[in-house]
Amino acid sequence: MSATLPAAAALPRLGPYRVRDYDRLPDYPRHELVFGRLYVTPSPFPRHQITVQTLFRHLDRIAEAAGGILFEAPLDVVLADHSVVQPDLVYVSAARLALIGKRVEGVPDLVVEVLSAGTARFDRGKKLELYALSGIQEVWIVDHLARQIDFLVSEAGRFAAASPVAGRYQSSKLPEIHLHLSRFWRQVEATLQRVPRAR
Repeated sequence: MSATLPAAAALPRLGPYRVRDYDRLPDYPRHELVFGRLYVTPSPFPRHQITVQTLFRHLDRIAEAAGGILFEAPLDVVLADHSVVQPDLVYVSAARLALIGKRVEGVPDLVVEVLSAGTARFDRGKKLELYALSGIQEVWIVDHLARQIDFLVSEAGRFAAASPVAGRYQSSKLPEIHLHLSRFWRQVEATLQRVPRAR
């Protein structure tokens, strides 16, 4: 992935759907509303879920210590009348807990997308564009097959890729957020060893 992703100067052409239309949809299959267009979200595979759950356990301990809250999908995050998404993980810091009601209404501090074969292009494309335009401060794109995490931090309207130092990532936007990469992937692998068919 390139080092920066420029935020669009203006919204792309919007589709016809809005939050009121999204709210009329059944719970299954899962949908997301992005720039006024509806997308069906396929069910994830075990490897994807193991990666999400391992990351959840780590970030949830941080959130609890810092007074914030971490959510795991499915949970609606309403970024605009034309966009409702369900990131794999959503972190809301202690200072922004007022965003939380029946769903998250507004811009969370951190969102995490764990890629699947059926969602990778969408997550790296339209959703990332939406996150940039919405003003989300930090996005993690996790590729569990390549054992790669892109840590994307908003800087002056652009996402810049931040690099771990000595194998440890420390957020520049959220001082409480950090991740030791080799330890994290070892934990994922240890769980996968118990379910070899998921590997």
